[in-house]
Amino acid sequence: MSQSETGLLPAAVLEALARYDTPTICNAMEIVAPERRAIGFTTRPLICPFPQLPPIVGYARTATIRATVASGLPATEQQARRMAYYEYVGSGQGPRISVIQDIDGPDAGFGAFWGEVNSAVHQALGCLGVITDGSIRDIPQWAPGFQALAGSIAPSHGHVHVTGFAAEIRVAGMTVRDGDLIHADSHGAIVIPHHLADKLPAAADLCGRREVPILAIARDPSFSLQRLREALIRSGEIH
Repeated sequence: MSQSETGLLPAAVLEALARYDTPTICNAMEIVAPERRAIGFTTRPLICPFPQLPPIVGYARTATIRATVASGLPATEQQARRMAYYEYVGSGQGPRISVIQDIDGPDAGFGAFWGEVNSAVHQALGCLGVITDGSIRDIPQWAPGFQALAGSIAPSHGHVHVTGFAAEIRVAGMTVRDGDLIHADSHGAIVIPHHLADKLPAAADLCGRREVPILAIARDPSFSLQRLREALIRSGEIH
């Protein structure tokens, strides 16, 4: 078990976190851990073909891939690595989210690791979705209900292969370690430190309550800057 995965959380905490979208979780993080205001979340846009799916919350299973060159390993070793990767993805506490960094640099996304087959396989292994800066394909044939955030959509495999797994990676500006708790939806993703997870639902509710008077003023025909200023002060948005 990885260092990130010590102190696994009750299912009720994960269920509570999944009731909020990722921007709201980011807002809540600013309340409970202001020092994380500029770290721990995706900072570059990712494509989400299934924006209607609800937020997912799970433990990261990390890997790296590349597709511009062949692996160079004998076929038997490459097969063994792929099966070891699948065993890793399906092991440990769930639910799980696959997080994959494409290490082809400027050519990231050249070949798609993800499509009809891998979405179905990973779903069978207990994953809720994938976050990758690589490419995906087979959108109409994708495993139903399996979420995806990807760098691009592309038609070919290229020479795509797993180069490693269970290590620290970086996807779309977000650093992720094996076992990190991830919250994701169509907006992006954020890493949630385990010791903060149970504090976030209450903070998310507070964020919602703070927004109510501001939205009420903004939508009121009698809107004025003075009323807005008063609402912002009451909500704590300005001091």
